Amino acid sequence: MTLRLLRPALGLAAALVPSIAFAHTGHGDTVGFAAGAGHPVDGLDHVLAMVMVGVFAFQLGGRAVWLVPATFVGVMAAGGALGMAGVNLPFVETAIALSVIVLGAAVAFGVKAPVAAAMALVGAFAVFHGYAHGAEMPGAAGGAAYAAGFMLATAALHALGVGFGATCGQLARIYGPLATRAAGAAAGLAGVAILVGAA
Repeated sequence: MTLRLLRPALGLAAALVPSIAFAHTGHGDTVGFAAGAGHPVDGLDHVLAMVMVGVFAFQLGGRAVWLVPATFVGVMAAGGALGMAGVNLPFVETAIALSVIVLGAAVAFGVKAPVAAAMALVGAFAVFHGYAHGAEMPGAAGGAAYAAGFMLATAALHALGVGFGATCGQLARIYGPLATRAAGAAAGLAGVAILVGAA
């Protein structure tokens, strides 16, 4: 059963590796809500981490379904402020790649962490994701709209992850958890590839 689960995950990760791109390589002059909303979906690292936050929250259930994503968005805003202020935060790309690996592994192994621990985990990673957005946010008047855009897009990706987990759970009581765990394994493997690319 483990091998049957691992094969699709490896295949998906292999298919994603050629398209892996960081969302923080510099976007030039980007302003406004639309540019901010587009930034989180412009890089595979952000997309995978955000969706895995949603799936992880769904797997935990109860209050975690909204508390874990809300924590991520709130702490990400603080990280964005650090980036806007020009504070030097080391190892940003490495931490973002690690977030994909750790969150993917949490989903793949069905980790049942206490809600507070899950909030602390995603919050620690959210600082780096937010910093990456904030460091590229323009200082012009459109900066606030840009921030609102990337926060809303992040929340939408979390919701997508929660929806994915819920859909898998409804499709089949037996195979639904396997599907979400395979997705987590694929995300984790893609995160390893991203980490190697960041090194």
